[in-house]
Amino acid sequence: MQRPSSLTRTQKERVFSAEEQERKRALYESISPRRRRFIDRLGYDLWDPFEAPKEPLDMRIDVTERTAQKLTQEFLQTTPPGSRDGEYARGVLECALGIVARQEKYLGVLDFCVWYYALLLKEKEPG
Repeated sequence: MQRPSSLTRTQKERVFSAEEQERKRALYESISPRRRRFIDRLGYDLWDPFEAPKEPLDMRIDVTERTAQKLTQEFLQTTPPGSRDGEYARGVLECALGIVARQEKYLGVLDFCVWYYALLLKEKEPG
């Protein structure tokens, strides 16, 4: 079974041309040992020194092509009016921002919430 947060992940190993591989290796060997350790933790194969800059935070969208603000608005419209303000709404926005930014913390929260909901449904079933 696919984990819910895996639907939001987009990081894939890129295939480099021979020329790009040479440039990548030369660049890797020219940087400081401290920076190399960071790249090694990420994984040399996943490291892409030629990738385009990321979009500004307000322009980031999730796999459904919605911004965090749009996700928050749509979700809060489905909730009772009393829960649309205060801590509840701030929590919804925080989770939406984290999921759109693909932060591990919020991907873990998403996986746990889906798992927990399924557990509640299973244990509440009659019989």
